[in-house]
Amino acid sequence: MLGTDSTGRGGIASVVTLLQEEGFLDQQNVKYITSHREGTHFKKLAIMFSATGKVLWYCMFAKPAIVHVHSASGASFIRKSIFLAVARLFRCQTVFHLHGGRFPHFASEESGVLLKWWIRRTLERSSTVIALSESWAAFLSTCAPAAAIQIVPNSVRLAKISSKQRGEAGRILFLGHVGKGKGIFELLKALSLLKDSLPYIRLVVCGDGCLDSVQKMADELGIASNVEFRGWVDASQKAEELARASVFVLPSHDEGLPMAMLEAMAAERAIIVTPVGGIPEVIRDRENGLLVPPRDADALAQALKEVLENPLLRQMLAENALRTIESRFSTPVILGQLSLLYERLRGGSRGEVVAFIK
Repeated sequence: MLGTDSTGRGGIASVVTLLQEEGFLDQQNVKYITSHREGTHFKKLAIMFSATGKVLWYCMFAKPAIVHVHSASGASFIRKSIFLAVARLFRCQTVFHLHGGRFPHFASEESGVLLKWWIRRTLERSSTVIALSESWAAFLSTCAPAAAIQIVPNSVRLAKISSKQRGEAGRILFLGHVGKGKGIFELLKALSLLKDSLPYIRLVVCGDGCLDSVQKMADELGIASNVEFRGWVDASQKAEELARASVFVLPSHDEGLPMAMLEAMAAERAIIVTPVGGIPEVIRDRENGLLVPPRDADALAQALKEVLENPLLRQMLAENALRTIESRFSTPVILGQLSLLYERLRGGSRGEVVAFIK
């Protein structure tokens, strides 16, 4: 499996780590090679050129049965589409696996005529295109009507939180890239609307991004004492923060199927999210989470107030969220789907699978 550094940040790195730690790569005879790592432009180029050489070598001599590409939008798509084109030259089965909430915007608005043609060609010439949700599958079918699309959601481990760890009163967790697209500024505005009626309220922000702008806004809104900035957190720190939170909030403007949301559900936390991307296919309002319109700080504040002041509602949402993960998104369920896909594409052979991720 060739892709982003599994010790890095972001949803794709989380997916890769899970595949490694669950033994899926060993079971499926997958070769993993790092093709992307955070650092200087020179370091990124060096990693990319090294990966390109290895792609050519594997396709020429190792003859992988499948080349599996996990791609985001922009430059990530360009790189991975070239890898897939090389794989097809050597008659490999190919899988295009889409991640990243901005792909619809990239494909529809940012791309010119030539790039739109290349996107369609890449999707339609892939043996299988994996979408994370039904809504993404529908969008991809408009981009590439002849593409063979299969829905395989992200998977997540079930967290191990004792019954005594029910979350600290008023503690809200934001987990993700700290930027406009994740709705962090609306979340700060919502917090400012609640600080007088709920003086104990506390927002914990975990992630990297435009932290200076967010801290400045918190100061301007007079809620600096109600906000903690933890920066990027590793797996153990993330588990601790989920255990301490009363509610998880991700008011994104666009999404695919966010790993952070699934992890919060697996940790049996009540969640407040927006009905964008694949989220409304997972979350039923007032059943296993609360849905609020994106970019609406007033609605977000109302939802926060309700769930923080109503422990029975909070418990019900959390328990149903965990049941949703157990039945639809647990690791055994999703890895079983991937295994069946690999077996179908292999046609019964046991050759190597090489996957290029982000």
